[in-house]
Amino acid sequence: MASDECDSPMDPESDEELEREAEGFKEQGNAFYIKKNYAEAFHFYTRAIDMCPKNASYYGNRAATLMMLSRYREALEDSQQAVRLDDTFVKGHLREGKCHLTLGNSMAASRCFQKVLELEPDHSPAQQEVAEECRVHSGVRVVYCMDRALESASACHRFKVLKAECLALLGRYAEAQSVASDILRMDSTNGDALYVRGLCLYYEDCIDKAVQFFIQALRMAPDHEKARLACRNAKALKAKKEEGNRAFKEGNFEEAYSLYTDALTIDPNNIKTNAKLYCNRATVGSKNFSSWPNVYQTWLSNFSMYIKHGCVCPALLIYRLFCSSYMDTEMYEEAVRDYEKVYQTEKTKEHKHLLKVAQLELKKSKRKDYYKVLGVEKNASEDEIKKAYHKRALMHHPDRHSGASAEVQKEEEKKFKEVGEAFTVLSDPKKKSRYDSGHDLEDDGGMEDFDANNIFKAFFGGPGGFSFEASGPGNYFFQFG
Repeated sequence: MASDECDSPMDPESDEELEREAEGFKEQGNAFYIKKNYAEAFHFYTRAIDMCPKNASYYGNRAATLMMLSRYREALEDSQQAVRLDDTFVKGHLREGKCHLTLGNSMAASRCFQKVLELEPDHSPAQQEVAEECRVHSGVRVVYCMDRALESASACHRFKVLKAECLALLGRYAEAQSVASDILRMDSTNGDALYVRGLCLYYEDCIDKAVQFFIQALRMAPDHEKARLACRNAKALKAKKEEGNRAFKEGNFEEAYSLYTDALTIDPNNIKTNAKLYCNRATVGSKNFSSWPNVYQTWLSNFSMYIKHGCVCPALLIYRLFCSSYMDTEMYEEAVRDYEKVYQTEKTKEHKHLLKVAQLELKKSKRKDYYKVLGVEKNASEDEIKKAYHKRALMHHPDRHSGASAEVQKEEEKKFKEVGEAFTVLSDPKKKSRYDSGHDLEDDGGMEDFDANNIFKAFFGGPGGFSFEASGPGNYFFQFG
């Protein structure tokens, strides 16, 4: 069973203290992992394990860190320890499988992925890993066997076609095209070779050209079942995609979303076309942000596979769509996370600039928002800022709340100080400029001499006193001495 508990010492209080300390180390490890400081993350996960050596998730976290450091044998050991402690730990089995696959043990990897599917039958990443592993493993074996066979029968078109088809299914399109073209130079009516040419074009997202080759293959061999199926899939993909595009252009976003989703079910193996379909569906999703979590998770699970197959442009485009919507909705942490992924994949000046903008907005979001404190827009004029301060300062002045409870007085005094602080910054062009650019004014002592009462007196003018007096229950008016 799952084990999130440590060895139980004699003293229960000591046991709880160890758990708290271990959780603290784990959280520190998580923080460094998010920052991609994997060496420090490894250090803190190790400390968590030292405190609680029977917590499966700690080993799982350290395994993930070791994988990022390309230390796959150590990561494999941690993954195996994690699933020994908790046989239902899905991430542990998945990481063990990936480590086995990276180290070249496909059979062990397959067992791990099958275990994940036993625990979670709908686990998309595991389904993809199993399908990919099986496809690659059997495809490579066939290519190897055909090469050996061709050593003895170098002119056998049947062996060559079988090899070319497997190369195409492995994504080695240039090699497959070359073999098929050699056959067609000697026999232009070879339906199998025409089918392979079409298959390469189909998986390269050249749908129209692919259909032409499939049709030609069927003319030469009317009973060619593979060509018929591929031709049907290609036409269906094109039709659904075009229907989705029309619906999108007409503003029927729900219909477009549904059509793109239907298109994605036609052929999961067509990576490049599906990458563009995911991109289109995400564009539709951007019109309705509530539908994005599912879109995002599905895309995220496929991102690495699309990059691996050369689908860089649509992959980056979809990430930028997510980032743009995150920025629009002020979800800056999510925007920074995804812009980092964009920049890591393609280090251009534009992507670096977008990442810096997101990081700046995230930094600014964690400070006091002086515009919100005064209740003005970010493009407010000097006169609007003064009027807003006048209103808010009178509203929160301590004298106005002298008859309130101690708790209310304390809260109003705090708001009064914040209003004065906001006015001090936004009414000073230099401070306002530095604040708007994301600079922390406290860093250079810019707010050291701030005094809310002095600001209030200076604003309302005169050296005399200021007081609120009641003219009736709940009614106040202010006067200057």
